[in-house]
Amino acid sequence: MAATDPSDDDLGLFGPGSVTWRVHQEPVLLVAGLRSLYLQALHPRAVAGVAQNSSYQSDPWGRLVRTATYVATVVYGSSTQVRDAGRRLRGLHARMRAVDPATGETFRIDEPDLLRWVHVTEVESFVTTARRAGAALTDDDVDAYYTEQLLAAELVGLDPATVPGTAAQVADYYRQVRPELRLTRDSAETMVFLTAPPMPPLPWKMGLPLRLAVELGPPRWAYLGLAGTAIGLLPAWARRLYGGLGLPTTDLSADLSVRGLRLALSAIPRRYVEGPIYQAAMARAARLGAAA
Repeated sequence: MAATDPSDDDLGLFGPGSVTWRVHQEPVLLVAGLRSLYLQALHPRAVAGVAQNSSYQSDPWGRLVRTATYVATVVYGSSTQVRDAGRRLRGLHARMRAVDPATGETFRIDEPDLLRWVHVTEVESFVTTARRAGAALTDDDVDAYYTEQLLAAELVGLDPATVPGTAAQVADYYRQVRPELRLTRDSAETMVFLTAPPMPPLPWKMGLPLRLAVELGPPRWAYLGLAGTAIGLLPAWARRLYGGLGLPTTDLSADLSVRGLRLALSAIPRRYVEGPIYQAAMARAARLGAAA
């Protein structure tokens, strides 16, 4: 019998006591994922890379499941699972190329500037959404989350020294990159698709846990509410790039909406919103005597 790798039964990159585990225990982060996609689409090269390589329009829900599974693995997986997931993702990205619609230049999907944009928009969306939804996160907690997430950045191939690791550094990064952002044809088409995608029929027949079935199969009106909340949670400058107004009243409305959603989700028994990767992590933590 082959020897068992000890890293198969460890707590992975983060573990109990980390801010990352606290943040990602929030089911309301389904809105954060959507918010990050709206943000990412404002980078001309990033969205061109997705449009030219991704199956998001032909298989949007399958792509969402794969992305959610990767994030859950990085956050809650064992060291072996995390290492394997990172290796697969880096290998996939290394093979991908796209053409810049503005210059005709061919570029790699795994260019550091693009990886950094995707990483920052994702982790900033997660922690910002959790906080605006009412999660008890201090300024120090937010900084700790960004610092912990440097491990996730390294996993996709980034040098952690080049990635923002505090809230102030994230704000500086956004200020530096904003001149590169604009609404292109690809980003406009992506926004329309994200806001009104085809609804999957009977998602529970896909063999998904209830959490994903609920996330992937809301009625059209409910999904439009989620999309509207995600857009409202965008920074004012991002909403203006999409042609909206960066008004404080929009921020207030989005805050009220996401807080209401968090309260509604908190009423669902935890066993129905916990995915198998999370449950396995809790079981490992219990075996190892670590308080989750």
